Amino acid sequence: MTTDNKKTIYLDNAATSFPKPECVITRIEEVLRHIGGNPGRGGHRMAIDAGRVIFRTRESLARLLNVQDASRIVFTKSATEATNLVIKGLLSTEDHAVVSSFEHNAGIKPLAWLERQGMRLTRIKPGKDGRPDLITLEEVISSLTSDTRLVSIVHGSNVFGTIQPIAEIGRALRERGVLFMVDAAQTLGAVPVDLSETPVDILVGTGHKSLFGPQGTGFVYLREGVEPRNLLEGGTGDLEDELETPDRFETGTVNTPGLGGLGAGVDFVLSEGIGKIRAYEEKLIGLLIEGLRKITGVTILGPLDASERTSLVAFNIEGLEPQDIGLRLEDDFDIMVRCGTHCAPSAHRTAGTYPTGAVRVSPGYFNTVADIEALLDAISTIVKPPAVGQSPKGG
Repeated sequence: MTTDNKKTIYLDNAATSFPKPECVITRIEEVLRHIGGNPGRGGHRMAIDAGRVIFRTRESLARLLNVQDASRIVFTKSATEATNLVIKGLLSTEDHAVVSSFEHNAGIKPLAWLERQGMRLTRIKPGKDGRPDLITLEEVISSLTSDTRLVSIVHGSNVFGTIQPIAEIGRALRERGVLFMVDAAQTLGAVPVDLSETPVDILVGTGHKSLFGPQGTGFVYLREGVEPRNLLEGGTGDLEDELETPDRFETGTVNTPGLGGLGAGVDFVLSEGIGKIRAYEEKLIGLLIEGLRKITGVTILGPLDASERTSLVAFNIEGLEPQDIGLRLEDDFDIMVRCGTHCAPSAHRTAGTYPTGAVRVSPGYFNTVADIEALLDAISTIVKPPAVGQSPKGG
């Protein structure tokens, strides 16, 4: 991407991925130009073709997650909507729920709303083993009570980046009959997730990050037998009889072009291979961490081992405000990062970085080693300004 003959370096893929694969753009355009019908709202060819778009995307996601029954995947407009659907549709004020202290607001706020109505909520604050970014099985088990209904944990923190041990936690909760919900917004498409091997009852995902879909696309996987109450009624194209999953949750006209683009993004990930994507992004993160550790005054949040984290690194620089660093990176170097609390104030409270937050750099599959080197050079310049009369860009 270039503006005014300069290369813009986009390093905010944890917020939304950019650029998208060409196949995603092509698919969205194809749906808009040549399909155009309303899925489930007619028997004519264009409506049927639109229904096939939705069906194929659901099947692609099922392959990605290694799920046998694709009908257990419900489309929403975002991971936030999916989380609300589950939490407010499953829990009541009589229940007890458990959540980590570094969740995204999408997971915290619906639970906090129920807590205000009278539900009991336990927030696990990790760190007994010196790792404030990592939930341990022991911490989860010790938080359970006889009426715990749900444990909700983010797979990859959007602040620390730490990948949580969801398989181990899931097995323990399955043995105890407690529902396990995983927020995989930061990991799907970038970190392997195999639901045939990982005991997860509910998995929430977004389409516009590492799955390369457009914004406005999300979904939730519901294990067989997990049936939240409907939050919305009507707007489906079937009879008034009670509908089955996923139809009963997908009220109104779905985002066919967006879901077509999501399907193309998932197919791109499957074609490239999660292992290849993971290895490349891990390489970039390793270079980023290595370079940041050489810069005076930098404090990195989360693990220093790239294999333990998603493709993001949040950090602070002694004596400098995160927002000021972000502005300098954009204004002087045309580098896009995200600064602040990243819609996860609980995580920053856990890290001790609230309310100013941190600088977050999140390279994606289309970034290069040169992009990381340019960022590190820019950070070094911000920390140690050039001599008087010398351009901050070295020109």
